[in-house]
Amino acid sequence: MISGETILYALLGGILPALLWLWFWRREDKLHPEPRRLILLAFIMGMIAIPFVIPIERFTATIFSGGLLILVWASIEELLKYAFAYFSVLRNKEMNEPIDEVIYMITVALGFAALENTLFLIEPLSDGRFVESVVTGNFRFFGATLLHTLSSATIGVFMAFAFYKSKSKKMLYTGIGIILAVLLHTLFNFSIINNNETSTLLVFAFVWAGIIILLLILEKIKSITNRCISFLKRK
Repeated sequence: MISGETILYALLGGILPALLWLWFWRREDKLHPEPRRLILLAFIMGMIAIPFVIPIERFTATIFSGGLLILVWASIEELLKYAFAYFSVLRNKEMNEPIDEVIYMITVALGFAALENTLFLIEPLSDGRFVESVVTGNFRFFGATLLHTLSSATIGVFMAFAFYKSKSKKMLYTGIGIILAVLLHTLFNFSIINNNETSTLLVFAFVWAGIIILLLILEKIKSITNRCISFLKRK
């Protein structure tokens, strides 16, 4: 039986790093920050998505295998993260500028990663393998957590670029974002399965390059908002 102490340490190891990343990403929206209650809701909804993902993935594992299963699992995770974000925060009236969509998608992804990381830490901690727990925690802090952030942010970015467009274009852009997010997630999982030092380093380089690109894109999204605000003030 897993002890309460083990669960507590696993929760701390899974949630605290995710909260640190959340603090980092929220700084990108520091001029017009979203309400904390909605940020908390988005984070919790990301965590709640995990109990839905696990049984679905287990079921699909009885139908698919190999590379197709990896693609299916990536699709399930990205679609459910988006669905939980959409039905909880993305339709809220507080979401009044393009960058908000990116921040909420990232927040849901971090909540998802927090509970997923917690589950990964429980086994080594319960067996007393503390060194392995630290290694696992660090790997997921820099790898899997950022992968979830990057893939969900991809959806948010496409939604942000369609923020001032028609409903049909918003749907199109969102669909493209989801497809790209699934592809990113699938490529990451394929690389991890190779399980050698070279592929791991390439995966980390790939993810960090994506994060840098994301930061640059966020500046572009902010400029779109500023131009629209300036245009409305002149009218």
